[in-house]
Amino acid sequence: MVRFPSSNLGDEETNAMSDHYHDPADMKLMREMRQLAPADFEAWLNLNKIIGTDGAIPRKYRELIAVAVACTTQCPFCIESHSKAAKAAGASRQELVEATLVAAAIRAGSAATHGAMALKFFDQV
Repeated sequence: MVRFPSSNLGDEETNAMSDHYHDPADMKLMREMRQLAPADFEAWLNLNKIIGTDGAIPRKYRELIAVAVACTTQCPFCIESHSKAAKAAGASRQELVEATLVAAAIRAGSAATHGAMALKFFDQV
């Protein structure tokens, strides 16, 4: 267990937090989520189905795009599933790596432009 300071102001207690936030067993909770919000869950499933189909953008490239987006949103479950799906769709290891590095470049660019925004707000005071 990792210990972090409590989020309560002035409170010196510590809260125990999991060493592993993305536990594969968490996926079992998806069944419960489906029961609690069936219409929304089905809409999400249908939205996710567009990735694994061919359209103007072939499935292989859709999966590589999904991997890149998953890297920027930092979803380990998405990274795993779409990396495997990209391989199944014919993507190479090189294509996968290039897609992730393109995502990293965009994320870095976003950090820099947000830095400019922070500077603008700083100067407004």
